[in-house]
Amino acid sequence: MINGATADARTGTGAGAWAAFAGCLLSVFMQMIDVTIVNTALPEITADLHASSAQQLLIVSGYSLAFACTLLAAARLGARIGRRRMFLFAVVAFTAASVWCGTAGSAGELVLARIVQGVAGGGMAAQTIAILTALFPRRMHTQVFALYGATSGFAGLLGPILGGTLVTADIGGLGWHSIFLMNLPLGVVTFVLAWRFLRVETPPRRVPMDFPGVVLCAVTLFALLYALSEIHLHGWRPIPCLIVVVALGLGALTLLHERAATRRDTGPLVRLDLFADRGFAVGSIVITGFFGLFTAFVFAISITLQNVLEFSALRTGIAMTPFALGAGAGALLSPILVRRWGVRVLAGGLVLYAACVLVGVVYVNITGGQVNMLLCAAPVFLCGFGAGVFAVPLQPLMLSGLDDAQMAEASGLVPTIEQIGNGVGLALLATAFFRAHTLGGSTVMLSAIAVLALVLAAVTLALPEPATPDNSATARAPAMN
Repeated sequence: MINGATADARTGTGAGAWAAFAGCLLSVFMQMIDVTIVNTALPEITADLHASSAQQLLIVSGYSLAFACTLLAAARLGARIGRRRMFLFAVVAFTAASVWCGTAGSAGELVLARIVQGVAGGGMAAQTIAILTALFPRRMHTQVFALYGATSGFAGLLGPILGGTLVTADIGGLGWHSIFLMNLPLGVVTFVLAWRFLRVETPPRRVPMDFPGVVLCAVTLFALLYALSEIHLHGWRPIPCLIVVVALGLGALTLLHERAATRRDTGPLVRLDLFADRGFAVGSIVITGFFGLFTAFVFAISITLQNVLEFSALRTGIAMTPFALGAGAGALLSPILVRRWGVRVLAGGLVLYAACVLVGVVYVNITGGQVNMLLCAAPVFLCGFGAGVFAVPLQPLMLSGLDDAQMAEASGLVPTIEQIGNGVGLALLATAFFRAHTLGGSTVMLSAIAVLALVLAAVTLALPEPATPDNSATARAPAMN
């Protein structure tokens, strides 16, 4: 039986639903900003903790590895014990792990704390889509998922900027420690909002736990993402390449197991029938490609500005601020533009992004790396605008053809796909084109990103058009019964 608070939340009109939503967005902000905020602070961390090359890699990638490997199992666990309970536990664990990261006294301790933080972050992320589906009626899903996607993308982009700012400002003498300790107040607010306002039912039946699927998926993802991280750091050496092959074989075995579990109706960890929906199938390809491009872009810009052009961390943050502002403007306008022109808007956003990246490449080569930040502000803003226009409507379009039950099943799968994109993007682009940390390497790297963005823009046109008000009402009717 749904109590009054839950019923009010499910209408999407009560203040409680929006307060709970705010808590979810704060959790998304924390878990995504911690993917990228370490990048600009890593030199300070390395100098302070005397981290080895391997430890540097694990400080950055240990979080993402643990995050990705936790998502599917955490989504199923949330379905078994209740989304609210799982979310609250994960928020507490993430906040505590962030404090541990911020007080770590050695590189090894920081690596371990980052892994725990990643596990807790995956626990939060795996519940979000299912929670938003339960909180809001179908007619509001486009709006809330657009805000969810915008928060995720903006946090990932803001990470390097905020990291550079905090390290340079050295508030209270905390230095790099502040990039983790800032999660303490955010985590407290998130917990209070969720504890007070998040009201979603515990499932009426116990969802089976696919333990073989959990093990297969976790081992497959760990092997794949670990190998890609090694390739990113050391290049295409035989051992990580062999691990990739093994991971692909494990992936095939995982798919066979999940197909068999689906036929037997024994609660498969991954619902492969989700990919029968055209929007979800095409969206999975596009979202993997975009997250790979975006992660590689953030990495390339950070390395280009700091290592090649010798910008300070603070100046790097200032240089990328127009991009963040443009992404915000694009995020605000994209729902209006999509209603008017459909998926062509997403493709157009990527084309604009790619064009601005190429303009930047030409500019730094003409000037020999001498950058006038005022002159560059407009194209950097437009580059961010294109990324914002593309990224925000992508997830709503991807999920629009699924019913509420299917979206709950997608709650752990979608962020898992995003994390695979992150790993593939860094390994393929960063390793293939950016080993030298020179202006020539930057040129090749950013040009490759721009070309692949144009290819992805063409693939985006295969997404289904958004529903019109008339047929969306018809489509929603069965889901609301």
